[in-house]
Amino acid sequence: MRRAHRIAAITKTLVERPHHVFGLGEFADLFEVARSTLSEDLAIIRSTFEALEMGLVETIAGAVGGVRYLPLLNKEQIRSHLEEVCERLREPERILPGGFLFIDDLLTSPPLLQKVGYIFATKFRSQQPEHVVTVETAGISVAFQVAQALDIPLVIVRRQSKPTEGPVLTMNFISGSDRQIETMSLSRRALKPGNRVLLIDDFMKAGGTLRGLTDLMGEFGCTVVGKGVLIETNWPEEKLISDHLPLVYLEEVATREAKVVVRPADWVYREE
Repeated sequence: MRRAHRIAAITKTLVERPHHVFGLGEFADLFEVARSTLSEDLAIIRSTFEALEMGLVETIAGAVGGVRYLPLLNKEQIRSHLEEVCERLREPERILPGGFLFIDDLLTSPPLLQKVGYIFATKFRSQQPEHVVTVETAGISVAFQVAQALDIPLVIVRRQSKPTEGPVLTMNFISGSDRQIETMSLSRRALKPGNRVLLIDDFMKAGGTLRGLTDLMGEFGCTVVGKGVLIETNWPEEKLISDHLPLVYLEEVATREAKVVVRPADWVYREE
């Protein structure tokens, strides 16, 4: 196989499974080439990705050796992606009676959510999460993309347990927006004490769901290493959590004026 063909195949393999470490021996055996030749192929891929700012191709040293693709985004790329999300959210036809906002099409858009997953992966990879955890809501699609970008399992907390889950841990929590008592349940086999977990939610008002998830993780003996939210409203003013990372602020849905006021979160423009 020619070098151009190998490079195309290797690139496809790496990009399809971000963060996963592929052994150099796997590629060497597949293409029947020496590791030195394979290293030259990877150097071309790495330099191309760096030049076009398409992420990082990282070679891992050691007796076995390995390589992985990290979909890291710079501040400009993150800002551009989130401005795109805000532009979509500003569409007047999204406004529903009662001041609600239709976002289901965004939460089912693979290209948009892939970028969202890369953003969260960029921000939280250094925390070394072992699982992504979310609640059985529309946020599953967001959490799935984050889990895929980090190459870690997705754990879904259910509103009601199912017989197929075996023994479960069920707890009540207070919804932050309407102060109603709600229930969440998770199979005891889903997580182990000491697991490092990343909590992801699609929409947050007061933060009751994330607060409940945090308490549930405490019952499992897990360590919460991060909390990410796609869209956060600026109402109510008092939130039940503060140590979270929102991507977009929804400030107002003006039904009469058919206007949606939304912007990227403050950290997006903050100098590091």
